[in-house]
Amino acid sequence: MKILYNKFDKARINNLPVAAFPGRIEVVQGIPQAERAIRFLLSQDILGFDTESKPCFQKGQTNKVALLQVSSPQICFLFRLNMIGLPRCIVDLLSDRRITKVGLSIAEDLNKMRVYAKFRNGNFTELQNLAEEFGIEDKSLRKLYANVFGEKISKRQQLSNWEADVLTDAQRLYAATDAWACIRLYQELQRLREVGFRLEKVPEPENNPVTTKQE
Repeated sequence: MKILYNKFDKARINNLPVAAFPGRIEVVQGIPQAERAIRFLLSQDILGFDTESKPCFQKGQTNKVALLQVSSPQICFLFRLNMIGLPRCIVDLLSDRRITKVGLSIAEDLNKMRVYAKFRNGNFTELQNLAEEFGIEDKSLRKLYANVFGEKISKRQQLSNWEADVLTDAQRLYAATDAWACIRLYQELQRLREVGFRLEKVPEPENNPVTTKQE
């Protein structure tokens, strides 16, 4: 029986093997290419979903979503929204109510994309809510993945420039892995719901006694 933890020790993650998307990655930076990609994605039963934005290093500044990652189990499409905006075909996918689309902090991502165009939310599943049903308190994708699979997702590219003219191989793999990982987590949690699991509660660290300087 698989063991899950209510909280996963961040220090343990560094020693875990690295998880990486094993499928095909396609970068989409034109409308005709986006339309072909969406036709494929709309034929799927489940999709992983994530976004990336160029980081801001000054308080109060924000940048538009630069990249939308949508993955099937085998292919991940990286839609460069900073180049193509949010065309009708992508709006149709976001509004679709048939296909299960799984992600983390989905409401925040969807709201950020409304800068480009208005749309209604389709069928999205929030992994944070699903994890809570299992007694898992962690909210980050990295900790959830380590908890469920005993593997780590590298975050080295998180603060890279997502508006660069050309995305590096490392950026593409990072982005695809995040979206694909959402599918894997959803499917494994659904499986554990059926077959059962054991939740272990990690003891809270003891508070060190406060010492005061004696006068």
